[in-house]
Amino acid sequence: MGATASGKSSFALSLAQKNESVIINADSQQIYSDLRILTARPSPAEEAMVPHKLYGVLAASENCSAGWWQTHAKMEIDWARSQGIQPIIVGGTGLYIKALTSGIAEMPDVPEAIRAQATSDYDEMGKESFSDRLRAIDPAFFERLKVYDKQRLVRAYEVWLGSGKSLSWWQAQELNPPYPAEEIEIIKIELPREEIYKRCNERFLKMIDEGALDEVQQLMAQNLPENLPIMKTIGVRELAAYLRGETSLEQAIEKCQIATRNYAKRQMTWFRHQI
Repeated sequence: MGATASGKSSFALSLAQKNESVIINADSQQIYSDLRILTARPSPAEEAMVPHKLYGVLAASENCSAGWWQTHAKMEIDWARSQGIQPIIVGGTGLYIKALTSGIAEMPDVPEAIRAQATSDYDEMGKESFSDRLRAIDPAFFERLKVYDKQRLVRAYEVWLGSGKSLSWWQAQELNPPYPAEEIEIIKIELPREEIYKRCNERFLKMIDEGALDEVQQLMAQNLPENLPIMKTIGVRELAAYLRGETSLEQAIEKCQIATRNYAKRQMTWFRHQI
């Protein structure tokens, strides 16, 4: 594991080739079939070198959670081990990694209609009134909430709306790690922050050269809801603004590079404190 642009995918590939292993994706964006370039998925040639699992398996219109990933990753890991094959999990999504090392609280399945209702209630009530209502439902959620963004607020509300129990209640249930800690070897790829930032900048320029704009254009043509996970991929909003003529390509690229560097910084901080 490591921050974006740290080189973890290429390292995992070289390790897998030496040991005839299978690589299992632990990146929340690379799990989608769209945006191969913008999410820095391994190329088709790289994926053909050794078995790659959980890459490009969901459509852009689908939702993926840490619980979904844990279930499917465990299936792939168990299958590999049953065949005497070493599984290598690679990715930068911290919650996915922690789902294997520490377990994850079980969460209810929330129907799409309930998700839509939660978003509609937020839009109708406004952030302040919506927050007040949610605070009365789940005060413990607000005690640990540091950033009051729409995504987190709506998620907590939709869990309550769909299950009748608060998000805090679900998160307080017993965690069940799928594997003993001694069976998991953690390899952190850590580089100096300035080197990571340099790589982030250069990689995004390479993405543009390789066709990231075409990917975003094709995604826009699907007219997907803005709250879907894939629509939050770094670069989608910024490049879409350029394609609509709302900003210059240079400005869009600069914003994407800044967003990528900020994301890398958050990842490094998270891994340092959580794993």
